[in-house]
Amino acid sequence: MFRTVTLPLWLLALILAFAAVAFFSHFLFPSVRWFFRGRMERLVGRLNSRLDRPIQPFKLMERPDMIVRLTYDPKVYETVHEEAQATGQPETVVLERARRYAAEIVPSFSARFYFTWGIRLARWFSRLIYRVELDESKLAPIDPAATVVFVMNHRSNMDYVLVTYLAAQRSALSYAVGEWARVWPLSGLIRSMGAYFIRRRSDRPLYRRVLSRYVQMATAEGVTQAIFPEGGLSLDGRTGTPKLGLLSYIVQTPRDGARDVVFVPVSLGYDRVVEDRVLVAARAEGTRRFRAPVLQIAAFVLRHLWRAVLGRFRGFGDAVVRFGTPLSLTEFERRQDGDVTRALAGRLMAEITANIPVLSVPLVSAAWGAGATTDRAGLVARASDLADRLAAAGGALFLPDGGVAAAVDRTLSIFTMRHMIDRQDESVTLREAARPLVEFYAATAWQILDAGAEKTTHSHGDDGVETI
Repeated sequence: MFRTVTLPLWLLALILAFAAVAFFSHFLFPSVRWFFRGRMERLVGRLNSRLDRPIQPFKLMERPDMIVRLTYDPKVYETVHEEAQATGQPETVVLERARRYAAEIVPSFSARFYFTWGIRLARWFSRLIYRVELDESKLAPIDPAATVVFVMNHRSNMDYVLVTYLAAQRSALSYAVGEWARVWPLSGLIRSMGAYFIRRRSDRPLYRRVLSRYVQMATAEGVTQAIFPEGGLSLDGRTGTPKLGLLSYIVQTPRDGARDVVFVPVSLGYDRVVEDRVLVAARAEGTRRFRAPVLQIAAFVLRHLWRAVLGRFRGFGDAVVRFGTPLSLTEFERRQDGDVTRALAGRLMAEITANIPVLSVPLVSAAWGAGATTDRAGLVARASDLADRLAAAGGALFLPDGGVAAAVDRTLSIFTMRHMIDRQDESVTLREAARPLVEFYAATAWQILDAGAEKTTHSHGDDGVETI
């Protein structure tokens, strides 16, 4: 028992390594996890005391536990059984596929990262490139027990950053993010912010079942969510036809009556969409495959960051976020016959479109006209007339101090900086290559005018008074 045993050095190292792993896993790691878990719980307690909507326990669940819960959900397992029967594959193989789908979808939310670095970065970046304004004039009080879903138009990838920053005092948002963001290290950063990944073009029943159950679990547990019904960025500057996938999952969530779902329409508008040239080019090619070379993107970012360091960066103009009137799903279902999801999507998108803020660049772009050459006085006159028409149609204009004339000067300054126009005294000539960009921004104003005209045509009674 006490005899000396001679071992090769590699075997001794292996034994010591296994002993160290056993020590860490059985003694040190549990203590470390307990320590950090305690700190995290205290942090969440402090955050919940100041947030309008506390962080739900579901959102704080450990990611591996959530993956297991989602994989073995009864409805998911039912689909696993059906697919195994249909394909002849063993259930264990199909179940493993469901587990991979769950691991792909489930986020790894970090309250510490979200409310420290995440919010700070979102605030810094939003203020760096835009003058940000928030309009909550229509946002009524919402039942604290309800699940809140922010429903937004999708103009730019800055939408995620902007709304995360502006909603920071309300709650932690959970986003659905497309496959474009599933690249390292961006994917880990996005997961830590509470976003979940979706395959927008996948029609596999098992994948759709796993995704729908995750969304329904989050909805039933009261997680605050944000969705873009259009399913992608606008290529022409207008709000598009809503896709019903995620919205239908939320509507179909079993509810016991204790927790309502409240949808909040959110309308976003920009003086400059960061990706506007990429979007316009994609529309011209008739494809949604955005071709933005990595080196070109890096050069764009570095160029503007260097200007910011030198104090020469003047920003991209204004960005405005407008919160609309909250809509209770329970109340909407009581008044609605037929397809609730489709009717709800139409109602929400109509309000989002009507509430989109009209800023300087969209207003002046719409007032430019078909001709290439104009002058400042003519532009101010046409923009003033258009502003009056938009106001009569119920549009919301957000213009700088000085009104329409200041909006024209700001727009011309932005166009000059972007090499879109040539100026000579009072004469201004739009370059031919810039015409698609002007039309892209003008579409915002024209869509509001079109919506106002349609509303006037279809919503007036015999006495000419608008009926609701």
